[in-house]
Amino acid sequence: MHSTKTNILRQLTAVSLLLISTNLLAQNSGVTRTPVIQADSSIPGKEDYIFRIDVAGGGKVDWHTHPGDEISYVMHGELELLLANQAPRKIKPGEGFVIPAGVVHSAKNHGKDPVKLVGVYVVEKGQPVASPASPPAP
Repeated sequence: MHSTKTNILRQLTAVSLLLISTNLLAQNSGVTRTPVIQADSSIPGKEDYIFRIDVAGGGKVDWHTHPGDEISYVMHGELELLLANQAPRKIKPGEGFVIPAGVVHSAKNHGKDPVKLVGVYVVEKGQPVASPASPPAP
C-alpha cells in the first residue's frame, strides 16, 4: 500500500513539474512544446523527457537553462542557436545539438516557415525541465 501511494505521488510530482516547465517556456513568442513521454532514467537521480518543439516563423525561445543535458534534432526549418559566451550557430534540418546542464541558451527562427525539433532532456529528478534565465552579459 505504501509503495503504491509513493509511486502515485512521484507520478503526480513528475506531471506537475512537466506542466510547470512547459507553461514557463510556453510564454515564449511563437513556441509550442508538446510532451511526448516522461520516464525514469537508467541514470540514478535522473528523469528522461522527449518533447516535440515547434518555433513559428519569426518566433524565439527566451533565455533559459535545464538541470540536465538537452539533446535536440532539427526536423524542419533553420534555427539560430545562441549559447552564453559562444558565437551564434545555424542549425539546419538533419542536424542536431547538445547543450550541457546549466548552460544559458536561447534560439530564434529568422525564417517564415516553422522550425520543428525533437528535444530530449535528461534532467535531475524532481526539478523542472527548464527554468527562465537572464540573458548573458555581452
